[in-house]
Amino acid sequence: MNYPNSINDLIECYKRLPGIGEKTAERMALATLKFDEKTIHQFSQTLNNLNKIKRCKKCNNYTEDDLCVICKDDSREKDIICVVEEPKNINMFEKTKSFNGVYHVLNGLISPLDGINPSDINLNSLFERVENDNIKEIIIAVKPSIEGETTALYITKMLEEKDIIISKIAHGVPMGTDMDYIDSMTLEMALEDRKKISKNN
Repeated sequence: MNYPNSINDLIECYKRLPGIGEKTAERMALATLKFDEKTIHQFSQTLNNLNKIKRCKKCNNYTEDDLCVICKDDSREKDIICVVEEPKNINMFEKTKSFNGVYHVLNGLISPLDGINPSDINLNSLFERVENDNIKEIIIAVKPSIEGETTALYITKMLEEKDIIISKIAHGVPMGTDMDYIDSMTLEMALEDRKKISKNN
């Protein structure tokens, strides 16, 4: 494009965002140019602050400390773990205000066709939590897809000797729907109507 390099670089940065194409990135870059100096500084500082973000040592959620705010919260039911695919899924459940347990982020789902095996996602630390934290229930809350079902079955199989309840949220949505597009009311009902997969021993 016939812009100075600094603008072209900004356009290229915006294009890295999901769903942002050439034209949208260009509009965003040109809109950014209209910001006052204070706002530009705020944007810059906010981006720099992302270097503080790491993963919670317990649940793998985003945090700026060793433990995320949920894992540090003593009012939570620490013996019930809701297993999700990504950190953003936690925010969806928290908005419903219907779950007071803790979470575990897998960072993906088992998908042999894509070369994603159980060892490639955050499963071992989940099993360690079950072993060490007196967990009573595992709620599997991943998208209703072949990958989600495969992951749920694997977790159930690996924990079949443990004396815990394994349940899966009910899905009032079509198979294959991404969790990002489920509204909060449907999600709350799915959590409340979760189906028991296994009550071992």
